[in-house]
Amino acid sequence: MAKLSRPRYGSLQFYPRKRIDKFLPSVNWSAVGSEVEGLQGFIVYKAAMASAVVKDMTDKSMTQNKKIVIPVTILEVPHMKIFSIRFYKSGDVIGEVVVSNDKELKRKLKVPKQIKDFESIKKDFDDVRVIVYSLPKQIDLKKTPDLSEISINSKDKLGYAKSLIGKEIPFNDFVKNKIVDVRGLTKGKGLQGPLTRFGLSLKAHKSEKGRRRPGSLAPWHPARVTFRTPMAGQMGLFTRVHYNILMINSGDIKTKDINPKSGFKHYGKITSNYIILKGSVQGVPMRQLLLTAPIRPTKSKKKEKLEFLELINKK
Repeated sequence: MAKLSRPRYGSLQFYPRKRIDKFLPSVNWSAVGSEVEGLQGFIVYKAAMASAVVKDMTDKSMTQNKKIVIPVTILEVPHMKIFSIRFYKSGDVIGEVVVSNDKELKRKLKVPKQIKDFESIKKDFDDVRVIVYSLPKQIDLKKTPDLSEISINSKDKLGYAKSLIGKEIPFNDFVKNKIVDVRGLTKGKGLQGPLTRFGLSLKAHKSEKGRRRPGSLAPWHPARVTFRTPMAGQMGLFTRVHYNILMINSGDIKTKDINPKSGFKHYGKITSNYIILKGSVQGVPMRQLLLTAPIRPTKSKKKEKLEFLELINKK
């Protein structure tokens, strides 16, 4: 007879299962490392999924030098600008200098009328990061910018941050990372029962007190229901990270137009820069995502090489 035991339902790695407070998640930048100099992250917007014809250039692959069709995700990448420069000492923020007071930021936060100088900051900092904001107005997506803290990989971090003040930051330097991590929110599905939410088995049709619920919520003693009990609640709109996503292609829409005639479904037409990633990523169209340098790249992903040819089945 088979063993009458099983792992518990629902991984505790993702608790608590509740709606997230902000769309762009925070990142442990001390764990993110990259060989590419510059910003370690970039704010993008999900446009659509499609199928792409690529040529497999991976060494010793079973489909080496052959054309294959793979699913891809298309992201639109407007430029970014720096809102402030943040100084750290032993992991704590010791000061911040606001370097931008654009009108677009007034929709998101309180912008000071006068910009401070760097003399007010102490010299004994050990790390510098920047608060950047996207320019979604460039792509006619929305008017409110999205803000996120981004780390810098450079020998002179402060000098690099100062060189970007007041300038629109393109994605040219960041796409040198052929492998990226995608951070964002999953598709929200509202209130769902325990079967959908935790994958419980449907009880027999003559069971009492409902078929689509657990058999028992808790024992008599201790006389309480623990958080581990699978119950109905919020499903979706959770922060998730997709690791080691291969970047297949990137470019300017003016150089190569990848738009379908009627635009992408639920998104419209791409009007600026774009990035094509292998596979799917979390979220719905128009969802803001944060691309970061890989936190744990693998040898197999570094070895993989795909030459982009064309898009098919655009949606």
